[in-house]
Amino acid sequence: MTKKVAREPQRRNSRSNRARILTTARRELGRNPDVTLEELARASGVVRRTLFGHFPGRAALLEALAEEASETLRAAVVAGVKPEEPAERALAHFLLSTWPVGDRYRMLQALARHDLGAERVTEILKPARDAAAAILERGQRDGVFHTLLSAAVLSAGLEAITVALLEEVNTGALKDDGTRVAVSVLIAAGVPEKQARAVVGDVVSTVAAEAADED
Repeated sequence: MTKKVAREPQRRNSRSNRARILTTARRELGRNPDVTLEELARASGVVRRTLFGHFPGRAALLEALAEEASETLRAAVVAGVKPEEPAERALAHFLLSTWPVGDRYRMLQALARHDLGAERVTEILKPARDAAAAILERGQRDGVFHTLLSAAVLSAGLEAITVALLEEVNTGALKDDGTRVAVSVLIAAGVPEKQARAVVGDVVSTVAAEAADED
């Protein structure tokens, strides 16, 4: 019994160290994709041995971040998909739900091709891409979004816009909570600017009211 009691604080401390290392890695890799594990250990306030005990190498650390991002994105997609809403509102809701995930893990952009590989990145993004394409296809059928491009191609283009804007956030050129990006994407999808602003503003208000009710 004594051994079990003694082990529990050690487990909690280990979990705390791991979480702190991952949080620090998200921040520091966003600033410098070439940061070393030794530098991350110092920034995390742990010794090198502790970091390597959780993550034997850079690949293991990045894969842990990728898996964390994947799980968070899947949850955001589930929360953000609103099939009962008009397509323009559904797209705004989806964008506002997934933006914080992209903002939190935007350092993966710089690491995607070199460290993770295209296949792993595709795997992470697939649920979001499928959901976005479905919303766009529905909106095209309803006459809400333009049909100059197929839903799949339009989705890829809008994703590229979102990624570019995430990079602007990463460099500090843009500060946004997702609302301006959502408006921009709706406009690019074919929604008039005035309507896009109104839709996003209404969705933001709805989300805030729902959050207040839950509290």
